[in-house]
Amino acid sequence: MKYLAILFSFFLLYSCNENTELKSEKPNIVLIVVDDQGYADFSPFAMHDKTVKTPNISKLGASGTIFTQAYVTAPVCSPSRAGMLTGKNQFRWDKPASWGPGLPKNVKTLPEYLKEAGYETARIGKNDLGRNFHKYDVREYPLNHGYDEFLGFSAHAHDYLHNSLEMKERTPDPYGTSALLGPLMHNDTIKSYKEGYLTTILTDESIDYIKRKHDKPFFLTLSYNAVHHLIHEVPQKYLDKYGAKPIANYHPDSLIAYGDKKTGTYSAYYDKYSRVGDIKSDEMRAYYLANLNCLDDNIGRFLNELKNQNLYKNTVIVFVSDNGGSPLTGANNTPLTGGKYSLWEGGIRVPLAIVWPNHINKGKTIDQYVSTVDILPTLARLADVEVKDTTLDGTDLLSPVENRLLVWKWQKTWAVRLGDWKLTNAKDNHWKSEPTDQYIAPIIDNMEPKLFNVAKDPGERKDLAQRNPEKVKQLQLAYKRWCDDNIGMY
Repeated sequence: MKYLAILFSFFLLYSCNENTELKSEKPNIVLIVVDDQGYADFSPFAMHDKTVKTPNISKLGASGTIFTQAYVTAPVCSPSRAGMLTGKNQFRWDKPASWGPGLPKNVKTLPEYLKEAGYETARIGKNDLGRNFHKYDVREYPLNHGYDEFLGFSAHAHDYLHNSLEMKERTPDPYGTSALLGPLMHNDTIKSYKEGYLTTILTDESIDYIKRKHDKPFFLTLSYNAVHHLIHEVPQKYLDKYGAKPIANYHPDSLIAYGDKKTGTYSAYYDKYSRVGDIKSDEMRAYYLANLNCLDDNIGRFLNELKNQNLYKNTVIVFVSDNGGSPLTGANNTPLTGGKYSLWEGGIRVPLAIVWPNHINKGKTIDQYVSTVDILPTLARLADVEVKDTTLDGTDLLSPVENRLLVWKWQKTWAVRLGDWKLTNAKDNHWKSEPTDQYIAPIIDNMEPKLFNVAKDPGERKDLAQRNPEKVKQLQLAYKRWCDDNIGMY
């Protein structure tokens, strides 16, 4: 009995030590970035569009905390992703506030912080910082800013169906537009896929990554190109589900009519079907919903594999869209005005959720406004990683700062938010194409400063500038001071 007691005591001691080690273990981190998802198309929100069928995203949101007023730093992908990656407003160094901010060598990234702290790091999917597309030997390439592994593409978009070297070699202009086709970049080489749908491929590769033996905690950025154009490219079963007619895929031997030209170039095909015209506005929503449903199924597969590998409970998951839903793809940003390409709320307020079982509140909604620059400091804190940079624009997502100053600069437009108030000279911009039926156009379409109480009027329907001249002056001054103090410091 005496020996049994000693063994039992040793077992208890060992169990306690093992539990302590498990509790102190750094969490794995998965950052899921989707492309151009509409605000109302995020099913965890109570007021989401009921035509949306995304049960896996709904479960993910219910498993953690969602944010109803989450902002990106720009209304298009490249600058928004730069802000997300660095925890800084990218127009600190990108003075024109352009499509292509790039990534300076002296601006540290989230994967660099985590890698230094012992994480294995990987990026799978879209890599878009607006400059140096398709190049390996540049700062913008993931292996040169903190990722150990990369599989994906370095551009605004990629064809969903043509991912082979053979197709690239047969196409006159595989890089001839903002989108491309052909094999994916894979570390310092390429990986070709004769078959497969890109959303599925990216999910398969991510599942393969988490199934590998990891001696350290991992940070995986799973960056989908869904639900970006070409929105009509989706497996037939999803088209059938939403009654969307199939459209012939690009083929280099086909003559694609666009305007008054006939050409076999990929850019002609992309332009033909990425602008409302060849696909009517009342048809586009069906393609969007099909594409989004396919994305949701793949996210579900990935999350299930995290559970199958016993990784889910010790993994922090962040889900976010890179900007507001596009007016050209059928996205729904209701009740917000505008969408992608503009500083109206519909262009910069996005879906955001964070999950970590038993650590982050389940089923919670945070209505205070936050920013995607908060992702870096939040994940660093959860991973117990010290960030000494005092010029971060981000704070802690889970402890939102009241009456915080947020600023935006995008091409010739700007915006500032302080408390319930937003001042902006936003002007509508949807590339002279017919927006889809879900789009809410602004009431005022000029570049004069417009003042809104976005807490009471998230749709920005009542300009209060003339009634509140002092508030206009206050916000103008706050914006100017921030710009004077911070722009050009890199």
